[in-house]
Amino acid sequence: MAYPAYVREKARELRVERRLSIVEIAERLGLPKTTIFYWVRDIPLQRPRRANPGQRRGNRGMRRKYRELREAAYAEGALEFRELAAMPTFTDFVCLYIAEGYKRQRNTVALANSDPKVVALAARWIRRYSRNPVRFFVQYHADQNVEQLRRFWGEVVGVEPSEVGLQRKSNSNQLRKRTWRSQHGVLTVRACDTLFRARLQAWMDCLQETWLHSPDTGA
Repeated sequence: MAYPAYVREKARELRVERRLSIVEIAERLGLPKTTIFYWVRDIPLQRPRRANPGQRRGNRGMRRKYRELREAAYAEGALEFRELAAMPTFTDFVCLYIAEGYKRQRNTVALANSDPKVVALAARWIRRYSRNPVRFFVQYHADQNVEQLRRFWGEVVGVEPSEVGLQRKSNSNQLRKRTWRSQHGVLTVRACDTLFRARLQAWMDCLQETWLHSPDTGA
């Protein structure tokens, strides 16, 4: 089976940046270990060389620079929250992200759901504020028609079906007796944007703060 180029790139990224083993990458992406092996076999897991003093100073300076950029983006998000909260569906999106959004990495904004209305709402706001391309991929079971899924989600988010990537569920062959399914699979909306993620964190914190001080809480 041919996989989209972005999946191969993700596997190589996990190998280089996270230093994951072939087994770990296969489990993370829900793909065969042999496929991962052929994609990353030219990237051995070597012990990184010790940085010299100049490199360490440069690394510290770079980390400080990006920390300051993230802090500035967070401050921007906190300042703009009240104005944005007056816009229709904005707080719906933030609330949805608190409940369903991906929060493990500070450089990724992503949300996965099987409900097309939820996905459309997430795609609208992520597209609006991400500085980088927004990508889509559908998780599916082995017995589902991937081309139909691509067409369906392409219409939901307004892209060509070919722009909807595919990710087969890792338990796809273990559900022979299941009596339910996500009819259209699960679509992930994802953008790699560190500064947008920092702004979004501020929005989430501000919204939760309003909950704490709501008259209904007695606070």
